Amino acid sequence: MYDYDLLVVGSANADLVIGVERRPAAGETVLGSDLVVHPGGKGANQSVAAARLGARTALLARVGDDAHGRLLLDSQRAAGVDTAGVLVGGAPTGVALITVDPSGDNSIVVSPGANGRLTPEDVRADADLVRASRVVSAQLEIPLETVVETVRILAPGSRFVLNPSPPRPLPAEVLAACDPLIVNEHEARVVLGDGAGPEPEDWATALLALGPRSVVVTLGARGALVADADGAARVPSVRVETVDTTGAGDSFTAALAWRLGLGEPLSVAAAYAARVGAVAVTRPGAQESFPTAEEVESL
Repeated sequence: MYDYDLLVVGSANADLVIGVERRPAAGETVLGSDLVVHPGGKGANQSVAAARLGARTALLARVGDDAHGRLLLDSQRAAGVDTAGVLVGGAPTGVALITVDPSGDNSIVVSPGANGRLTPEDVRADADLVRASRVVSAQLEIPLETVVETVRILAPGSRFVLNPSPPRPLPAEVLAACDPLIVNEHEARVVLGDGAGPEPEDWATALLALGPRSVVVTLGARGALVADADGAARVPSVRVETVDTTGAGDSFTAALAWRLGLGEPLSVAAAYAARVGAVAVTRPGAQESFPTAEEVESL
């Protein structure tokens, strides 16, 4: 018996968001909207998204002993996330500087802060939390060696989900544990290097050859592609009016991980996750845009 449907091992950031008419070119200054501060970070986003949907969720992360850290802890607890694994101190809370244009597209620069101090030793100290989780999800806004250690202490029979963002080459040990590896087009090309072909089906085939048990390639408005040893299938997108894409990929990953833990086939879980992401992009912000299960069903 698992105590948690999903454990997220990852980052927690304060998102500093400014709306702009267009992104500045090199050396250019543009005026933007008033600054808004939201709780964010890929790890914290995923845990809130899953908890909002009804999953028993925990977060293993590190924040600073500062106002941004308190904002993040308050947001997790309000969503129903177990924060016993959130460590405090060691560095200021991580910060993401985000610009959002009128189409809803965003550009992000991350200062890792305390996220960079989440160590393999921290994960080992919380090994009981890792082993009490049906599915464990991670990203790469924390040190890669911490993700490697997470893979090494997974409980037998649990599932590991990885979104390699920001992307970098991955060790074989991590790739072999991924079920699935979730990438967008940019992330796929970085992981594959010169091995990336022209079509998403080519990327999925090449990624599977690296060792993951399954792969999901997210394609924005074109939906997603899921692939495993049994073949590949397209998952259509849900047409909505986009307001802000910040955090949408995190809500997709969280929903997918949770539904896979419930035993759903990959394509079915991905279709549900696409609906979750579709609701999220119709609202501003990251965590505050994530829907409940009832809102997803009404879409």
